[in-house]
Amino acid sequence: MPTILGQNQYGKAENRVVRIVRDGDTHHIKDLNVSVALSGDMEDVHRSGSNAHVLPTDTTKNTVFAFAKEHGVESAEAFGVHLARHFVTSQEPIHRARIRIEEYAWGRIGDGAGHSFVRQGRETRVSQITYDGAGWEVLSGLRDLTVLNSTDSEFWGYVKDRYTTLTEAYDRILATDVSALWRYSWQDDGQAAPDWNGCYQRARDHILGAFADTYSLSLQQTLHQMGERVIDTCAEIDEIRFSLPNKHHFLVDLEPFGLTNENEVYFAADRPYGLIEATILRDGATARIPVDMTHL
Repeated sequence: MPTILGQNQYGKAENRVVRIVRDGDTHHIKDLNVSVALSGDMEDVHRSGSNAHVLPTDTTKNTVFAFAKEHGVESAEAFGVHLARHFVTSQEPIHRARIRIEEYAWGRIGDGAGHSFVRQGRETRVSQITYDGAGWEVLSGLRDLTVLNSTDSEFWGYVKDRYTTLTEAYDRILATDVSALWRYSWQDDGQAAPDWNGCYQRARDHILGAFADTYSLSLQQTLHQMGERVIDTCAEIDEIRFSLPNKHHFLVDLEPFGLTNENEVYFAADRPYGLIEATILRDGATARIPVDMTHL
């Protein structure tokens, strides 16, 4: 029976590139994990094995490292834009390029150490840059940003049925690992590109600020406040999606030991966990961020 070739792509995944800029005795480091996916006129290679339209994945790997030297790495987004434009404009059979980038943060050790660094925290900066020769889609975000409020959080008034055992809480710990992905309004080269690093820092700051400032009656409310603050204060961003696992902390019953527990000692449960997810949009914008963010 005849078949139709559906969506397909190929490329080199997880190219680990570290770029060092030496400014005298002071060095600067960018640590990236870059994945390239290309698609276009690839019917023949799938049906007959002809590689006439195939740019080898080894070439895509080499391009990543060469571009780190030739263009530098001002930001993950700018680096991804350079790569995506190159693949689409230099190879006629390639119609679309998607670049995914993870960036790992490093901080300096000590006040005077210009070349000694320590890996910072668990938070990872992520980007996805897609170009089809006509327009851009740039997604940025972060994952594994662990936050906790030790008070100013409640959870009560919820639906109860015969299986409900959870006790209402009027002063609880609220903790989560924030995964957030936002979409920029920038779509074509005729517009000035955003300040990628500045936008990232502002969005991160507003996510943290909203988490700290919100007296939370639910994790959903906190999520909405974080997203609303980013949309209200970052004009470059049209859409932001969150995935927030509720990292439950349960008061330990110390009565068998003759002890009271006035919100002092908790058991931190890593699973099962509640998972709260939602997208916040600028009024008039259309949702385009994928619901499943696990691969970014």
